[in-house]
Amino acid sequence: MKQTFRSTLLALCTGCLCSMALAKLPAPTPEAAAKAAEAAAKTAWSGKVDNYKLCQAQDRVAAHYRKTAKDAKPAVPSSACTDPGPFAYTPPADKPIEASGAHSPPGTASSPPSTTTPAASAPKS
Repeated sequence: MKQTFRSTLLALCTGCLCSMALAKLPAPTPEAAAKAAEAAAKTAWSGKVDNYKLCQAQDRVAAHYRKTAKDAKPAVPSSACTDPGPFAYTPPADKPIEASGAHSPPGTASSPPSTTTPAASAPKS
């Protein structure tokens, strides 16, 4: 009797936990979505700052190695470390239309033009 009660209780608890795990969360509010977008932008910026600091540290280590090693080869020119600058975030709603890409030119042509005559010599309609 105890074994049956335990297994029934375990099955009931497992079913409740599974149903809670499958429940959907409500859609985030616009304020929460804006905060999440700003947090994502700040995370991306901090990644750029980390890469910049790593680049500077690698340059210092390489310079020290070239200075102290007897058989060090000369440095190969490479791109300089780029400073990402201070964090600045502009919400998408505050961006001007031009910055949103609304007036961007269309993509590259995927097929050749339908005629072989140049546009300058084509009849005007």
